[in-house]
Amino acid sequence: MKAAIFGTVTLAAAAALGVYTWQTQNTPAPCGDTAVAGSAIGGPFELVSETGETVTDADVITKPTLVYFGYTFCPDVCPLDSARNAQAAYILEEEGLDLGTVFISVDPQRDTVEVVRDFTDNFHEDMIGLTGSPEQVKAASQAYKTYYRAVEGDPEYYLVDHSTQTYLMFPETGFATFFRRDTPAEAVAEISACFMAQNS
Repeated sequence: MKAAIFGTVTLAAAAALGVYTWQTQNTPAPCGDTAVAGSAIGGPFELVSETGETVTDADVITKPTLVYFGYTFCPDVCPLDSARNAQAAYILEEEGLDLGTVFISVDPQRDTVEVVRDFTDNFHEDMIGLTGSPEQVKAASQAYKTYYRAVEGDPEYYLVDHSTQTYLMFPETGFATFFRRDTPAEAVAEISACFMAQNS
């Protein structure tokens, strides 16, 4: 009899735990789905700023910041994504929120300090452009789990295949979420503001 009762209680507890786990796993996150396959995103890096100074991630991510990897010779994707990120920052600026924007070049051969500075200045006066040696860029890319590869062909006018997601990073807690290419500026601003409120 006791065994039967114990078995019933155990099954009931297991069922309750299963329901709790299912509810926990299926409860929508307040700022949207932030699940990313793989290991943690982000980490230490050392790059060269558009001012010519060597900087680290701690120097650059001093507030909630959108981080994007691209290159200035990119014919369409990078300018559009950078403009979208800048627009999101401007939207939040009007709401009294300070969102940083960072552009990290994956084409260090062509993207000098001056080239990166001119590129970022086209989108937002506070957008930080970063470049560096091939080794520095590779280390930063690996920390953020991004991909890039120069397409073989013309040695001067080559293209670079690369990841196009934008990461929302915080100085204290690191990675919060990412945005795909098709996410409009208004949504980037709204979701970023939600995470900023959570982290305040």
